[in-house]
Amino acid sequence: MTHPKGIERLREAFQQVMGKHPFSIDGIVVLPDHIHCLWRLPEDDADFSVRWRLIKRHYSIGFDAAVTGRREKRIWQPRFWEHLIRDEEDWRRHMDYVHYNPVKHGYVNAAGDWPYSSFKNAVKRGWYPANWGSLEPETISGMDMEYEYME
Repeated sequence: MTHPKGIERLREAFQQVMGKHPFSIDGIVVLPDHIHCLWRLPEDDADFSVRWRLIKRHYSIGFDAAVTGRREKRIWQPRFWEHLIRDEEDWRRHMDYVHYNPVKHGYVNAAGDWPYSSFKNAVKRGWYPANWGSLEPETISGMDMEYEYME
């Protein structure tokens, strides 16, 4: 997924879906085998499912990939994990988790070194110092939001 063409295809899928089903992205990281996002949906809309379904669909069109028993391409896991942010502290913990994830998986030594992340934008907004994320933040110690799909 982190191949430049894959990143561009993913951006296009997000833009297409955001045009019809608006939401904003507070934080995102794209890794070779999974994505973590923090979204803000409109006040009167909590439909994460339709957005993910359409993003997956737009991204997958034209890919030659193995198909599951349910005739779904094996590009994506069939489910996603959703969590309603409770307060500012919960938002911060999840932002930290998203941005620290490439370090956690050993792809880079610091959050700012991973190119497929919103971390640099978060630094520009003043949410993080530029040198953040070489050590696991205490805020996410013990958090695990990694799920493996098994058919």
